[in-house]
Amino acid sequence: MFLISNAQRHMEIETKIRDFIARNLLFNEAEFPHEDSASFLDKGVIDSLGVLELVTFAVREFGVQVDPKEVTPENFDSVTHLAAYIRRKLKTQREARCAAA
Repeated sequence: MFLISNAQRHMEIETKIRDFIARNLLFNEAEFPHEDSASFLDKGVIDSLGVLELVTFAVREFGVQVDPKEVTPENFDSVTHLAAYIRRKLKTQREARCAAA
């Protein structure tokens, strides 16, 4: 059986975010050209429609529920922020499922 390490799983979220942004927002088949901590807004990577695309991506790709109040720069303005937000949401969802079981 193939086991994925925590570090690999950790980086998988960032990789998916980078790939999505490069292909769907930057229309670039190459790698995401910025540091993970770079602000999407400051670098001109996204606009208001791009934010909506990121929200839709997070919901579809990771199965997280995004409350409109959570759509803030603290959660959606960089690869680092978005990955941390997704991890928090996934952890909360796992904990809720365990508590319900």
